[in-house]
Amino acid sequence: MRILFHDYAGHAFPLQLSRSLAARGHQVRHLYCGSTLTPQGELERRPDDPESWDIRVIDLGEEIPKTKFLKRYGMERRYAGLLAEQYGAWRPEVVISGQTPSIAQLPLAKLCRRDNVRLVSWIQDIYGIAAQKMLRKRLPVVGQLAAAHFIRIDKRCARMSDALVVISEDFRDIFLRWGIPDDRIHTIHNWAIIEQLPVGQRDNSWSREKALADGMRFVYSGTLAMKHNPELLLQLAKRLGNEEAGEMVVISTGPGVEWLRQQQAKHPDAAMKLMGFQPFSELENVLASADVLVAILEPDAGVFSVPSKVLSYLCAQRPLLMALPAENLAAKIVRESNAGLLVAPDDIAGFCEAGMRLAHSPDERAAMGAAGRAYAEANFDIAKITDRFEAILSGQCG
Repeated sequence: MRILFHDYAGHAFPLQLSRSLAARGHQVRHLYCGSTLTPQGELERRPDDPESWDIRVIDLGEEIPKTKFLKRYGMERRYAGLLAEQYGAWRPEVVISGQTPSIAQLPLAKLCRRDNVRLVSWIQDIYGIAAQKMLRKRLPVVGQLAAAHFIRIDKRCARMSDALVVISEDFRDIFLRWGIPDDRIHTIHNWAIIEQLPVGQRDNSWSREKALADGMRFVYSGTLAMKHNPELLLQLAKRLGNEEAGEMVVISTGPGVEWLRQQQAKHPDAAMKLMGFQPFSELENVLASADVLVAILEPDAGVFSVPSKVLSYLCAQRPLLMALPAENLAAKIVRESNAGLLVAPDDIAGFCEAGMRLAHSPDERAAMGAAGRAYAEANFDIAKITDRFEAILSGQCG
């Protein structure tokens, strides 16, 4: 097949999938957005990449803002036009598009319908519903109108797709209500590249270069955006500092980190180290440097966001400390695999108590870390994952 593989975010695991498809003889052009701030995978060709695999960036020349909604809307419209140009230049037989904002997804869906090209929409989030949850507090009237508009777009895109790949069964009922036949909806959970995330040494070249403290290390690595509450990280850092029990290391960029930086100046007692995103090549060492890996998500994110960082965390054989909605898929995975401790997103006291429990329980940390790694080894087989996507792309599954 001649495949246009569009992963807006440029994350590591979709890159692994597109490379795997190319290794099976398909012609694959991988597209990603160069104007969004998020952890990304290996975006350059490697010596071992198949000749049939090509990668291109769609770059708007500046970062797409998350909170300046009018500017964001205009930039995503520009992005949609550039994506359409890439589609026309490649002339695919099948398109897979994931993590794509509604504004860009709709023109792509129209092009596929016009040209009778099979469209597989990879649903990592339902943008209209996410916008509804996030904007109703910030912009009660305008936000609701905007969210309703995006939900209408999302419905059209879903109905124009030949197949939907959803990352959680929780999405299925929504699409069934929107009129999508059940046999066009396929659930494939997200994964991490376990081959590139072996269990590493706590003290390594990266931890030494960054001069991490010798005591307990809580590491948060990933996005700090509108779906996250950095107050959780600050309060745990203060507790660690006051009790001389360790250090909170936050690896991220954006408004959440800037807020933490301001608070750090006001609270010198907080044991916290802040740094920007690290190269993907260092991810193994970043995760290995932790004693506990941390993930947070706002209550309103619910089932509609599955933090990919959690899946990478599981590979590292380290326990997880998470403040997530109980119904979130990542929370369910960690709870059922016994890979960490979970509290409600608004339970700051409980989050700090759970953190201190892990700080003082080396045997429990070891058992949870081993359980997480066992889950990853059992579920992150790229060959089996590629089999399922290949069947869906070819139309042999649904």
